[in-house]
Parts: sequence; C-alpha cells; structure tokens
Amino acid sequence: MTNDRGYNIAVLDTTVKSPRKELTGTVNGVDVTINYGSPAVNERTIYGDLVPYGKVWRTGANEATRITFKQDVKVGAEGATLPAGTYSLFTLPEDKNNWTIIFNKTADQWGAYDYSEADDALRVKGMAEEVSTPAERMDFALDDNNVEMMWSDLVISFPVAPAAR
Repeated sequence: MTNDRGYNIAVLDTTVKSPRKELTGTVNGVDVTINYGSPAVNERTIYGDLVPYGKVWRTGANEATRITFKQDVKVGAEGATLPAGTYSLFTLPEDKNNWTIIFNKTADQWGAYDYSEADDALRVKGMAEEVSTPAERMDFALDDNNVEMMWSDLVISFPVAPAAR
C-alpha cells in the first residue's frame, strides 16, 4: 500500500498478534527499508511499563526490527556516519522524553535477548514528541528528513541524510 507521503507499507504476516510489516521509501534521497513487528497497545501502559525505562528495547515485537540503508548515511542530530547495510534497530528509552537510537550489526536476532552492545555500529539521540491522537499499533513512517516510530502517545524520530562522498 502506497500512502500520500510516498512510501509503502506491506503487511507480511497477519496470522500473529503483532503482524510483521515492511516499510520501503525514501528519506532525503536515501532508500530505506524497515522490517518490524507491529504490536498493539491493547489498553496497556506502554512507556515505563511494557517498554521499561533504562533497558534496550527491540523497537517492535518478536524479531528485532531491521533497518536497511542502500548507501552510507548520516543519522541523528549529531550527523554521525553509518555505512550502507542492514542493522537491527534498537532503542533505549531513558525516560519518556530521552531516547537513544541503536544500530546494531547483528541484523537477524529475536527480540533483544541476545543483544550485545559490543555489536553496536552506532548510537544517536532520538527526538521524542507526545501526540494528542495515540496510535493503537506501533508503526514506522518516513517524512522528508526523518524516520519516525509511532506508538501509543509518542513519536520517536531521527533525521537521515546521505553521507558526503
């Protein structure tokens, strides 16, 4: 399904409670693919409970979320360089407003159970914004400059740009 923002989201498996989805699109001229499990709120307290503060989170459900960049990129407000490739995308919420985005070199893993900080390719600060209309399902979106993760009453985002050649 293509939306009005120009990226596609395909539901890959509808037989599970947290369907596997894949988003493909472009941010700032960079091709991005994000493969993730999409959990629902289901009347639960998400931040600080289901997603505890101070612990690495798989940023989705079931398998760790995977993000692919087809070229070297600069990510985060820091503009840190990340080589082209596929990474597990983890997040570390310090509290509701302060998040670290983690790109881990072990792309295929289940949850965060075998997560190893030694395999991190890069960590950057994420931007957190409270929204007035909560998202029942966790989803990703792309805008002109950012990758966004929406769930419950928060949008967590980080900028992406091509790396200088």
